[in-house]
Amino acid sequence: MELIYLLSTSKAWLVSVVGLFALLIGSFLNVVIYRLPIMLERQWKRDCSEWLEQNTAELHTGHFNLVIPRSQCPTCGHQITALENIPVISYLFLRGKCSGCRTPISMQYPMVEAATALLSMLVAWQFGYGIELLAMLVLTWTLVALFMIDAKTMLLPDTLTYPLLWAGLLLNMHGMFVTLPDAVLGAAFGYLSLWSVFHLFRLLTGKEGMGFGDFKLLAALGAWGGWQVLPFVIFASSAFGSVFGIVWMLAKRSRESLPMPFGPWLAMAGFVALVWREEILTWMGRIFLPF
Repeated sequence: MELIYLLSTSKAWLVSVVGLFALLIGSFLNVVIYRLPIMLERQWKRDCSEWLEQNTAELHTGHFNLVIPRSQCPTCGHQITALENIPVISYLFLRGKCSGCRTPISMQYPMVEAATALLSMLVAWQFGYGIELLAMLVLTWTLVALFMIDAKTMLLPDTLTYPLLWAGLLLNMHGMFVTLPDAVLGAAFGYLSLWSVFHLFRLLTGKEGMGFGDFKLLAALGAWGGWQVLPFVIFASSAFGSVFGIVWMLAKRSRESLPMPFGPWLAMAGFVALVWREEILTWMGRIFLPF
């Protein structure tokens, strides 16, 4: 009870505790980022083989989910101990290498853990103690996972985007962040806006410019923040993606256009729009409705 009192009365305590807990969540998100695409790929292969009435025995290679088997080095199979699984600190202690075979460990792991903690602390500072904070933390952690999965595999799993969409609508049934009509319109307009761009681009070029996961992610962001945030999210995500694409081409010294995921920029712009929603809407109103 004393801890709850401290969290509800001291923003410093709240931000600190949220940051420490979010480090552990970041460690779990690394598991989700690595394993979920593999789980989906295996399920797709099983579904296709069953539909084609092929032998699926070789596809059943034991349990593989977010819990089983224990985390291990992909090179030597060394199982990660509890001490080696301490967020950020264990990476520094091991000097970024596996304790079994000394193979370098990807910087993704401490970066995801640190980013999750920092973003969560920012959310805690912005929203303070309350149910809104818990909801926004879940949103933040889901966006971190979607950002990394799409950046690595160009996939936005339905197992993450659909729950995020429904959570936004359910939380706004009584107006936690926006009114229910605004949330429903946000979900509908979010999906239909990118769906329309997709089909127009395919009609003009004969190519597919984005995936259906992008539609669902924008619909989810609209369900959380209402239709009002959609113009900012679309503009900001396009700007983020364009800047990254130009920098990437300059760094690679290439003029060829390469496929690039749009989900990370939607997630980034959506996070900004939902954390600073009122400030952004006020700013947009001053620009587009100055009188």
